[in-house]
Amino acid sequence: MLRLAAFAVTSALAAAAAGPLPPLPLGRLLASPDRLTIDISKAGGLDGRYRLDCRPVGGDHPKAEEACARLDALAKQGKDPFASAPKPAMCTFQSGGPATAHVTGTWHGQRVDSWFGRENGCDIARWDNLEPVLPTAGA
Repeated sequence: MLRLAAFAVTSALAAAAAGPLPPLPLGRLLASPDRLTIDISKAGGLDGRYRLDCRPVGGDHPKAEEACARLDALAKQGKDPFASAPKPAMCTFQSGGPATAHVTGTWHGQRVDSWFGRENGCDIARWDNLEPVLPTAGA
């Protein structure tokens, strides 16, 4: 019994000498996962519904690792990749094709419900900014 008490005291002293433990990232542990559903249409062979999970990476998105890396890069720049195009905006009158995408789910704890198209220069730039989350045009 005396040895057990001595071990307990020694362990407590060693822990105290090591200093306090760093705080747990409770905010991230309690946050909802990044999970997106991406519906692609009129984009050629890539039409369909894909699930993209980030942190940890998963789902059936064909480029899940790259897509999550792109979203992380945009987050580090302080950008919301799902924000609507600014209004009013001067956009070139060009067509990038009939492809559309609807992205829903949760990203960084925020609800996502965003539409993408390629109807003019602003829409094309917005789509291209989100590649490879959205498929490369003409792919």
